[in-house]
Amino acid sequence: MTLPRIEALDEVDSTNAEARRRAEAGDAGPVWITAARQTAGRGRRGRSWETGQGNLAATLLFVTDRPPAEAAQISFIAALAVADLADAYVPAALVSLKWPNDPMIGGRKTSGILVESGQHPSGGLWVAVGVGVNLATPPEASERPATAFAQHMTGPPPKPLEALAVLSEAFDRWRRVWLTSGFAFIANEWTRRAHGLGETCTARLGHETLVGIAEGLDPDGALRLRLPDGMLRRITAGDVFFGEH
Repeated sequence: MTLPRIEALDEVDSTNAEARRRAEAGDAGPVWITAARQTAGRGRRGRSWETGQGNLAATLLFVTDRPPAEAAQISFIAALAVADLADAYVPAALVSLKWPNDPMIGGRKTSGILVESGQHPSGGLWVAVGVGVNLATPPEASERPATAFAQHMTGPPPKPLEALAVLSEAFDRWRRVWLTSGFAFIANEWTRRAHGLGETCTARLGHETLVGIAEGLDPDGALRLRLPDGMLRRITAGDVFFGEH
């Protein structure tokens, strides 16, 4: 299968915003949109995303006939693909994934993933998979401990387009696994690389904060959190912290 084409821009407000504009204008992709500079990069829950020089900012735009709940599973595929990218340049033992989709190196965040979607004009669902990877430098202002590939390498980090080529191939490989083997297989592979399982964590939800033991991932991607009273909560949306806060 041919990989999506890569379109490299000098500057854009946000690669996800550009993907949305193209989708709403009828572009069905698949295409990776990347930019050397983002003026208004975005992360999860409306946070800003800083893309320093030499780092990767890219969004994959494609159209699917999967329902939105299933299409959202693509964030776990993206996380596995970033983990494979990290494996290619830093010691694999340092690479892990923190729920819901934060790739980590040495227990520090090195990448952010933002999946957005909407109805495509020609039918189906357009999906924009935004991926930011700290290749050269971590952000100057970060709400939690962050790192970059370069801090774990003896040589220079990969250039953004080189990294995107590796990421694109890994993403396509995991997407095909998802299509043929289902999400349960993806969930198992994600769990195998999970950061913090069996440890105490804090889950900050929209209306409450919970503390418990992270037990694992359900087949639908929800995090199982065992509370001090023994009750089990399924966390489907929110932020999870392991000792950072």
